[in-house]
Amino acid sequence: MTVIQKKADNPIAHLTAADIEIIGKELDAIRDRVIADRGERDARYIRKVIKTQRTLEISSRAVLLFSLFPPAWIVGTAGLAVAKILDNMEIGHNVLHGQWDWMRDPKIHSTTWDWDHVSPPEQWKHSHNELHHRYTNVLGKDNDLGYGIMRVDEDQPWHPAYLGQPFYNFVNACFFEYGIAAYDLELGNNLKNGRHKDPAFRARARAVGRKIRRQVLKDYVLHPLLSGPSFLSTLAATFTANLIRNLWSHSVIMCGHFPNGVETFEKTSIEGESRGEWYLRQMLGSANISGSRLLHIMTGNLSYQIEHHLFPDLPSNRYQEIAPQVRALFDRYGLKYTTGPLPKQVASAWWKVIRLSLPNRRADRRQPVAPAPLVSSGTA
Repeated sequence: MTVIQKKADNPIAHLTAADIEIIGKELDAIRDRVIADRGERDARYIRKVIKTQRTLEISSRAVLLFSLFPPAWIVGTAGLAVAKILDNMEIGHNVLHGQWDWMRDPKIHSTTWDWDHVSPPEQWKHSHNELHHRYTNVLGKDNDLGYGIMRVDEDQPWHPAYLGQPFYNFVNACFFEYGIAAYDLELGNNLKNGRHKDPAFRARARAVGRKIRRQVLKDYVLHPLLSGPSFLSTLAATFTANLIRNLWSHSVIMCGHFPNGVETFEKTSIEGESRGEWYLRQMLGSANISGSRLLHIMTGNLSYQIEHHLFPDLPSNRYQEIAPQVRALFDRYGLKYTTGPLPKQVASAWWKVIRLSLPNRRADRRQPVAPAPLVSSGTA
């Protein structure tokens, strides 16, 4: 029986097993309709985004050739930061999810795509697509939940080391692409367990090293050198653009699974899990960000994290279209659709990081209870 993290108040106790299976079928139907309707307008969308990103990156780097002049530095840095965000979020993340594989375009395919990131695509796909999306918010299984370095639920035992997690999280945010590469490599666990000499680990570590060298050579050697007398100012501009990209990506991803209202789950939650139960775990374990169309594009449409976790392989431009249908399903079955503006969601996620760095307050300590079942039997 799949279970929510030990809680006396089960947010879905009112659902029967039949309800959950119907929810699964309704969500399957939404997915099937989008798949049947995919076509040229979707292909035009992703090609337009890629063209815009490449044009913006090239033009921004051209402006930075004159970065000795403050206006050129500001314009070039801002443009490069936006280009890097688009590359990582709306393009790289979604192409590597296989969202555009149906186009059969070898240049826009999950097996051939590379991105402006130090994590090799194959390693990222394994840790993100295969592990995070499979074990969403399952404590001890989903390392994206706290990146393996933070306490993320009151029921996790507190240790003094957690006092530093706001600082760890801030450093991770600033150098997020490197944190992701280390996470994809499972660096901490492999070093801790003495597997750093394992040939498979060493091969993956070498792949990360090669990717880092390519990125550093491009960002911090080649392009600054092309700037000639603007070498140092271009170097600073590139570092700043990468910092902005990392802080933005970290904030968006934190909003997806950390804000107040998002549930965590016991390891047993995946034992015998049905299709409907898997869908329900994604619904309860994700949160959205409300905002403009531009914000949605800049987040890689991860502002629709609920829809993304329900349908990770659907084209990202379709999430806004299906969100009202998904929310109507939440409302119909009395489920909480967690969403809010970006500042509110970021503040909620950071407050959770800070709050859980401290021991539970006496009033917050939960009395031991039997795990609440995810599925109600429907019997009296």
